[in-house]
Amino acid sequence: MKLHKKGLAGLAVVTLLLTGCAGTGSSSDDSSKSNDSNGPVTIDFWSNHPGSSKTIEEKIIADFEAKYPNIKVKLTDAGKNYEEVAQKFNASLSGGQVPDVVVASDVTWFNFALNKQFEPLDDLLKNADAKADDYVPNLYDEYKLEDSHFAVPYARSTPLFYYNKDLWATAGLPDRGPKTWDEWNTDFAPKLKAANQAVTPLIIPDGANYMDWYFQGMIWSFGGAFSKDWTMTMSSPESIKAGEFLQSQFKQGYFKATKDATAPFVAGQSAAIVESTGSLKGVSKDGKIKVGTAFLPAPEGKVGVSTGGSGIAIPAKSKNKEAAAKFIAFLTSPENTITFSQNTGYMPVRTSAKDLPEEKAYFEKNPNFKTAVDQLSHTQKQDAGRAFVPGGGMRIGAALDKISQGADVAATFKALDEEQQKIIDSQIKPKLK
Repeated sequence: MKLHKKGLAGLAVVTLLLTGCAGTGSSSDDSSKSNDSNGPVTIDFWSNHPGSSKTIEEKIIADFEAKYPNIKVKLTDAGKNYEEVAQKFNASLSGGQVPDVVVASDVTWFNFALNKQFEPLDDLLKNADAKADDYVPNLYDEYKLEDSHFAVPYARSTPLFYYNKDLWATAGLPDRGPKTWDEWNTDFAPKLKAANQAVTPLIIPDGANYMDWYFQGMIWSFGGAFSKDWTMTMSSPESIKAGEFLQSQFKQGYFKATKDATAPFVAGQSAAIVESTGSLKGVSKDGKIKVGTAFLPAPEGKVGVSTGGSGIAIPAKSKNKEAAAKFIAFLTSPENTITFSQNTGYMPVRTSAKDLPEEKAYFEKNPNFKTAVDQLSHTQKQDAGRAFVPGGGMRIGAALDKISQGADVAATFKALDEEQQKIIDSQIKPKLK
């Protein structure tokens, strides 16, 4: 259910993507001529089955084939995480079998689109009657490069603030999350620390496990950013202030970083965690603790949370683009996004899904899930410095690990800005219009 894990393999993958070492994937070649989706055709769908969703994907495929008997869908296991899918797809561009539909993560789709290896979807979706204007705008527009969308949202999530209601009550706190990080620092965290010295007030994943993603909302809440457009801004006073705040939380013992925040939270070793909405089922299913959820803290008028996860794209070299467009429209329809989200913990990606009876009933039984869905309207697209720069998230995560261990914030962020900006200027800007 959680976002894909990253490692050294991920850095190798994204480096390959941007340098374009595996084919151009331009839609100007013969592969751009799509077979008539009235078939019969077979399309190949490459997925890592986000959130252990293989059986759900198989069920949706069966329903699709019943509706469109001339289109068959082959479900291919393309890797255990998003990086492996991206690596396999990149390799296919050198002359292997290219899929017709592929899962692409928040940090891999852009470079495929930039290198013209993904097909622009706007016209294809319109012809497939996909009702693209019904996708949650904050999610759909993340896949927009210049004037075109290159993916549709699929397994999408946001960071969420989880808290242990019993430990909250013991500390005399109200049954809600802190409204701002300042309130957390001056009221919530000290009371939690005083109530139980053996319990860490908040645990967050470390820099090798997406602290950069969770910190994205925090840096926004302080008025900073990883980048603005294609200029790195972690050296700005506001960004440094956010970094110094993060560092202070570790120094005071209010924060602890670990590989997986959910296990100690469920075991009662932390009073709160910041984790993916995809962790919601996991922390709630055994009933060991009473779990509350809240928006990530942010002052009124500022965004304090980003989105993440994956989308669905059509490769430019696919010969079955029309059939593929029908499939991705069906896969992410209001009814199917509800089925997918309720069985995995990811967000429904259609605006109209919230109004369907089955979703309203689910909200009543699962108010914590409703918190996650309601938070979607308070998100914004990630900064390019993390999402679009090859290896950007991993570099930011490594820098956050350094400052959490006492490194100078201003110097660390300045060095990071310089390293990232060189990549932007040499590898990305020349390919933009």
